[in-house]
Amino acid sequence: MSLKDKIKAQVEAFDAWARPWAEKSKWNGWAYEFLLFGLKQAWACLFGGAMIVLLVGTHLLWPDNAPIARYDFLVIAAVAIQGLLLATKLERWEEALVILIFHVVGTIMEIFKTAHGSWIYPEDNLLRIGGVPLFSGFMYACVGSYIARATRLFELRYINYPPLWATWLLALLAYVNFFSHHYTIDIRLGLFAFSALIFGRAWFVFTPDRTPRRMPMLVGYLLVALFIWFAENAGTFAAAWVYPSQQDGWHIVPIEKMGAWYLLMLLSFVLTTLVHKPDRISEVEFQAAQMKTTSSFVGEGPKPGEEVVR
Repeated sequence: MSLKDKIKAQVEAFDAWARPWAEKSKWNGWAYEFLLFGLKQAWACLFGGAMIVLLVGTHLLWPDNAPIARYDFLVIAAVAIQGLLLATKLERWEEALVILIFHVVGTIMEIFKTAHGSWIYPEDNLLRIGGVPLFSGFMYACVGSYIARATRLFELRYINYPPLWATWLLALLAYVNFFSHHYTIDIRLGLFAFSALIFGRAWFVFTPDRTPRRMPMLVGYLLVALFIWFAENAGTFAAAWVYPSQQDGWHIVPIEKMGAWYLLMLLSFVLTTLVHKPDRISEVEFQAAQMKTTSSFVGEGPKPGEEVVR
């Protein structure tokens, strides 16, 4: 039995054990749904979570006399994790291609930003381009991996999703602004307004268990940006990279950095639509799906195990 099949079997066994309790009352059902939401989020963060553990773990435990540099180990470990996810079919090849694009896009930006002193990588290593160790591109790939996996796990659909050309225009302008604001005006406030304009009426439709739920897309984007900011604080604490203001000692990254992560996350989301085309759903279809699943009995709808591993 493959690892994918073993995980599926374990998830289905857990659901068979917990489902009778969940169906005893609405409160139990909501609690179980919230648990599944958290578990799916954690599963979607598999690659990113592994990288955070590696960053912090090597910062605390890396020996001074290690045969290779810490940054080089992080590169090798990131490639190994990606290979393992593909070998076990926990990630798809088309998703890996998008993650590769993330790596390239992120590395280009890293080279530019470090050259302009936005942040530095304080440790020496061999696997680098200029002042940028190659593991840095995987930090951007973590975001892409999360979005791609969450799209599958939560069966994401969208109400009032904007025209594709508008989302690509926003992504392109956001990426260009990461470079151009060093030489001309910073248009990020305009980009925030543009994102609010095109996504202001849009909703994520996601399925934690069997009943579809929805959330404003702008709220979802802000929450993801917030958790990227949390991860950034862990990364800088682990001295994976250091901002100029942190060279005399670590401190929390200013919350204003969330704005940059919000734009980067929008870029990441749009790039992910290369693999997962936005599945649009109308308000009427959403209401009908909610009514159908709310009144369903046990045995109807997909099993959680099927959602996790597909």
